[in-house]
Amino acid sequence: MTVTLNAHQLGRLLERTVGHIGDEALPMLHGVLLEADATYLYAVATDRYTLAVARYRHHGLDGTPFARTLPARALPALRRWLTCLPGHDPVTLTLTGHKARLAAPQGEMSLTTDDAQEYIDWRGLLRGIIKQTENSDGTETACPVLDTDKISRFGAADTRLRMWVSPGRTAALLAGEDFIGAQMPMRTMESGFPTSLADDLDHLHTLWDATLTSALAGTEPVSGVLARYTVPGASRTVAGITKDLLHQTMRSTRDLFEEDGDSPTALAAHAASGVTAWSAYRYLEALHRADPKLAAQVVAETAGELDSGELGEFAYDAAHAAGFNPQSWEDNTETKTKTGPAAPVSVTDDAPVSDSDTATS
Repeated sequence: MTVTLNAHQLGRLLERTVGHIGDEALPMLHGVLLEADATYLYAVATDRYTLAVARYRHHGLDGTPFARTLPARALPALRRWLTCLPGHDPVTLTLTGHKARLAAPQGEMSLTTDDAQEYIDWRGLLRGIIKQTENSDGTETACPVLDTDKISRFGAADTRLRMWVSPGRTAALLAGEDFIGAQMPMRTMESGFPTSLADDLDHLHTLWDATLTSALAGTEPVSGVLARYTVPGASRTVAGITKDLLHQTMRSTRDLFEEDGDSPTALAAHAASGVTAWSAYRYLEALHRADPKLAAQVVAETAGELDSGELGEFAYDAAHAAGFNPQSWEDNTETKTKTGPAAPVSVTDDAPVSDSDTATS
């Protein structure tokens, strides 16, 4: 029984589920269950209060579907081993008896699996939660109160999760891209909240109505503040920036062909804008496929940099850190502005900055 996927994706399966592992008092839940079918490799963990299931479409299953539990005691070493591998390296997981062997181009690792005890029927549990849409007697039900400490365990699952709340004191369902999970609510006596939905809403209105319906004298509407300080196109999600980049590519291409040709500068600007937007889209697409979490982080950080407006300073510092001589670029541009076109920048202008260059600049 063998399955293959890359090191990054196997590490991410573990990252998204290890926070839900049960304690040592429940040996059968004290680890991560790995299951493979013809399409996906699944990682499953539960502590009875939360349940997390992550999946990834593997590169191929050689043999019959399998299910084995990786014990919690072995997971730290396994996760450290995976971080030492290039993310794109293929990792082949082979199960033989109670042994799990992981083989990569740069090394191998062997683990003993805890499969003596039967794991819970996580599929059946989730099916039951999904089907729960109303109370059997048709009565209105209370909103469940969720423990935020347990909610935080889903932080590694995705940048966004959609949540459905089933009626009664049953579990909340959470879903993301190739991820599904559930969380049980707190008991009413523990939560301190009223027991009925109507009481919950009435209590919330009582606490917040005055604040939410009043405005301080002389303040701007929120929409006005956002319009003034938000940089157009500075999306903070991968989906948003992907849309912006594709739109910009199409717009620049259209403007390029609609130019009358009398302005070489305008033609060059449209061409540069389209090429840059398309290149950024392709790089972001590749990053998102390789590491969705890192892609989301980079997009958010970039949006903050765009909001600051200090792109020139950022670029100068980045060029210097990369070993180039950005001061020579500035000098060349200034000379060209004052005296007309200058000689092309030589190869030495892009050489790493020497100590003397640094002192001069």
